[in-house]
Amino acid sequence: MEIGSILVVFFFVLLVVIILAKTAVVVPQQSAYVVERLGKYAGSLQAGFHILTPFIDVIRYRLSLKEQALDIPEQICITRDNVQVGVDGILYLKVLNPERASYGISDFVFAIRQLAQTTLRSEIGKIDLDRTFEERSNINALVVSELDKATEPWGVKVLRYEIKSINPPTDILSSMEKQMRAEREKRATILNSEAVRDAAINTAEGEKQKVIKASEARRQQQINEAEGQASAILAIANATAEGIRHVAAAINEPGGYEAVQLRVAEQYVNEFGRIAKASSTIVVPSNLGDVASILSVAMNVIRKQPHTGGDAPIKA
Repeated sequence: MEIGSILVVFFFVLLVVIILAKTAVVVPQQSAYVVERLGKYAGSLQAGFHILTPFIDVIRYRLSLKEQALDIPEQICITRDNVQVGVDGILYLKVLNPERASYGISDFVFAIRQLAQTTLRSEIGKIDLDRTFEERSNINALVVSELDKATEPWGVKVLRYEIKSINPPTDILSSMEKQMRAEREKRATILNSEAVRDAAINTAEGEKQKVIKASEARRQQQINEAEGQASAILAIANATAEGIRHVAAAINEPGGYEAVQLRVAEQYVNEFGRIAKASSTIVVPSNLGDVASILSVAMNVIRKQPHTGGDAPIKA
């Protein structure tokens, strides 16, 4: 009897443990449990402690509400210019509605992975190979947009998609390297020609400025020389006028008239001697030896007349 009682108690305790295990549920943070009651959806359990109805409520699905990263395997895509490239990527998604993620589709992860591959093939087929590398961000945005539309009924949000690598065939890579090398050489040639052109322009501009500066310097020099010559001519004229005034004043003084006669006679004799030395044959007037007549003619110009009824004294 004692052994039977122990067995009964044991089975009773085991039944209580099983019932507690079936009814008491602790849902971890960032998780959701989908509960069915007699085969029908009853609700979604969020993080925390929950009590279920024994043998009636059943946890059918356990879903993570964290952001998930799905690896999209490499696949062969054909570009618009009929080049095969291998493209792989990674997709980020998050479950927003546990009920629709559980009952909207049998396996949303598999479905999203397949849909991502087909959408990527479609987008790659719209562009040429040369643009696939520079259009990666646009391709990523288009894939996310298309996937987000398809996964909305499933209660899943596609956050972003990133292409990891684009692998063209080996011969295409070799051709692209040659093309890039040619582009670099072309750019280097263009830059070199632009540098030569700029240097020639700078040199011509420098020569132009040099010529302009030289012409301005010559003009200023000519102006300065003209001003100097004008000043010199003016100074000579002023000196000559001043000398003439002094001579005129000296002539009007006592003895001045006789001094002028002596000066004219000396110059006459000197000039006649110079002419005689310069040539062996000369033609002279008949009265050349008559110095008095020559002086009389020369002095008629500066002759001093009486103040009364005559000419005024000579002034400069």
